[in-house]
Amino acid sequence: MAQLTTRQVMRELFPPPKFPLSERTVWGVSLSLLLVVLVLDIATPASFAVGTVLSAAVALAALGESKRAVWPLTALAIGANVLAGVWNGTRDGVEEYHLANRAVSILTVLLVGYLTYRAREASEQTAALKEEERQLEREKARRQLAEDLGGPLGQAEFVERAAAALQRLTGASSVEIGAVDRAMLAQPYALSLAPDLNPAERPSRLNTRIPLEFLAHPVGAGDVWATDGGGVYLARLRRPTDGDLLLILAAPQTPPGLTTLAIRTLQPLLERTALLDDLRRNQEQLAERGELLRDLVYAFSHDLRTPLLANAMNMRAALKGAYGELPAPYRATLTNGLEANETLLNLADQLLSVAKFESGEAEGEEPEVVRLRETVLSVVNDLNPRAEAKSVTVETDLSGVTVLGRKHDLRRAVQNLVDNAIKFSPSGGTVTVQLTGDGDEAILSVQDSGPGIPAERLPRLFQRFRGGGAGSGSGLGLYLTRRIAEAHGGSVRYSRTARAQSQFILSLPEHHA
Repeated sequence: MAQLTTRQVMRELFPPPKFPLSERTVWGVSLSLLLVVLVLDIATPASFAVGTVLSAAVALAALGESKRAVWPLTALAIGANVLAGVWNGTRDGVEEYHLANRAVSILTVLLVGYLTYRAREASEQTAALKEEERQLEREKARRQLAEDLGGPLGQAEFVERAAAALQRLTGASSVEIGAVDRAMLAQPYALSLAPDLNPAERPSRLNTRIPLEFLAHPVGAGDVWATDGGGVYLARLRRPTDGDLLLILAAPQTPPGLTTLAIRTLQPLLERTALLDDLRRNQEQLAERGELLRDLVYAFSHDLRTPLLANAMNMRAALKGAYGELPAPYRATLTNGLEANETLLNLADQLLSVAKFESGEAEGEEPEVVRLRETVLSVVNDLNPRAEAKSVTVETDLSGVTVLGRKHDLRRAVQNLVDNAIKFSPSGGTVTVQLTGDGDEAILSVQDSGPGIPAERLPRLFQRFRGGGAGSGSGLGLYLTRRIAEAHGGSVRYSRTARAQSQFILSLPEHHA
């Protein structure tokens, strides 16, 4: 018995998730999340916008097998919002901004529920169309294999082609090939009849019991043996992992030696088809899984932006006085909500970018000359309000260098590094951003005054969805930065200064006009 590898054992113990998720899984995860958020909402002051997170439980329904769970989960999320609102109102009193905050949370749940329902509908329609396309492609491939004598074959195609080839070769009235399963003929199976034979005269033996004399291999017989008074030739093809294939040739017109030669020729071809079938199954599973995950990311990220942008627009309008003078606590709540909104929008952008790189779509975009100094300055200016809010100083020392690439992606890489540095710098700290040209390389260095990254986390620092802690965030930022750097022929690395401070260095090929 072959010894299992560690990887095989881990796959057995922790199999990868299969999408779409079952209804039971969706309900289990969503209800657990609803309960956790409800408890947090009840435990926190009424001024906190925790109820908005209840919409995440509704969004999880997009990963399920159908759209049935969307509206019940939406109703439960709204009920949880109302319950938390009543509880908080009883405990903290009812303020006007508390009611407005709760209304925004309920509206968010409704918007997410509607968008999730539409996304699930679109996903189901896409799956149905793909299934129809897959069936048509299989039928087309089958006809093509009947015409083409060469090319790689899977076991099903091999059995069908072998039956037709043996019928032509031997002149038999019929050639039947199928797997032997508990004294019955099973798939893979094929039946090839002579052109002048009426199909009603030779019915298929598929899924029927095989006569005992067909199963017994006489002692001393070669690869091919005869039965039924010499009117039927029998042979077996061995498969490395499954049961043998039984070949039944009725009334062959050629001597047994020719059939034996054909069987010996087919045996090594069959062994190769088993390997090809395994490869095809693995490739199809990987392709389908990757395509489904990418579609889910696209749908979720695109649909998530719409309510977030609308929510941000309303909150900014409220802060600018569109709804009259607001109490200070409500303004603080709106400010916190805007920050949370920006975090979610940034996450949606990162998910879209990761999906683009994983699917290879980024490779098709035309590069352009990018003035990296202007890009860095734009990022620093955009992030300065966040740095000022944390009392973090951003110092820059930038040389005028240019690179060839995709401006949006390069800006995302720079933003990830600078934003990360601000996030993990202590209050009153300093972030230093330097850009220099070193021979044929443009080097961007971002250094913060934070505590540094623990040594045990360094090997997985630039991987997807790594564990929490300093330098982690969503688990996408540094991974995306690495993919962008590699796509531009560069690299990104981490180093620790003498004061144990973090320094990220992005290197890109410099473009000389």
